[in-house]
Amino acid sequence: MTGPADTTHTDPGDTTHTADDADTTVDTDTAVDTAVGDDRGPAAYGYLHAGHKEALVNRMRRIEGQTRGIEKMITDDRYCIDILTQIAAVTTALESVATKILEDHVNHCVAGALASGDEAVAAVKTQELLDAVRRFTRTR
Repeated sequence: MTGPADTTHTDPGDTTHTADDADTTVDTDTAVDTAVGDDRGPAAYGYLHAGHKEALVNRMRRIEGQTRGIEKMITDDRYCIDILTQIAAVTTALESVATKILEDHVNHCVAGALASGDEAVAAVKTQELLDAVRRFTRTR
């Protein structure tokens, strides 16, 4: 668990969060947790809303099955339009998962950062959100 004395935070993707207008690295999760009165740290609730996590994992398993089905369709020389239809369905399903994760990020991480009153933390989370939206919309 990250403590208040820590000055860095590394995501699973090995991205260290820094505030553009600050000389120090900001542990955004700890700062937000502390600011909103939550001293449990990120390990206590994860990065996704607890009620959504199981549903998202189940959805990803179904998408994985759909993807394997597409592979089999290709191997079996199925009709091209049928394969493309299934690819479109998988793409839509993945976008749905991404949208739910983005909603959780806005409702938890970004909202908490803004509520914290710490401008550096809010700036970091706002920039993360903008970058994520750019990546998400660029794939369409």
